Amino acid sequence: SVFPAGYHIAVSSGTEHREADFLGVEVTGATLGIIGMGSIGYKIALRAKAFEMNILYHNRTRRKEQEEQAVGATHCEKIDLLLQQADFVMVVVSLTPQTHRLIGKRELELMKPTATLINISRGAVVDQEALVTALQTGVIRAAALDVTSPEPLPRDHALLKLKNVIIAPHLGIKRDKATYMITEEAVENILAALNGLPMPGEVLPS
Repeated sequence: SVFPAGYHIAVSSGTEHREADFLGVEVTGATLGIIGMGSIGYKIALRAKAFEMNILYHNRTRRKEQEEQAVGATHCEKIDLLLQQADFVMVVVSLTPQTHRLIGKRELELMKPTATLINISRGAVVDQEALVTALQTGVIRAAALDVTSPEPLPRDHALLKLKNVIIAPHLGIKRDKATYMITEEAVENILAALNGLPMPGEVLPS
């Protein structure tokens, strides 16, 4: 990816120039495919609209028409169509038996060779060995992962040796304000339970 490589060039003591063909990938006008258009996926779509991206999404339940129109998103009933068209494929699903290794060899081979896979859900949603092979052989251009399986990866894992991968240590929610809000919500739930009241954040079996 251009970011870690660019940082290395910027801070390296041996840097005297930057290659003219050191280029990133344009986001404006590109197609973003969101797999999992729940509350988080929809927030991502809102932000992608600001970059004038074309948005495709695949979800178990189709969003309301006015919600689709608000972000300019097109529903793909079949995940294959999204994978074939998207320049960036973002995975935003919960980890369930149905989504375990949702993105495997077959799905990666459906993607464009110029596409980037972005996983902010859970590491086990992607078949990591298939991803390594896809990145090594040019099946896809790159990957950006906030999650892996396990976390952290073994220090000798092949993903850590690839230059076309960005890996973050599950930092998606690690912000001062978000952490405070999570703590506050946890306290509210504890107090409600102790007082025999309905917990505002209760998660019911689906």
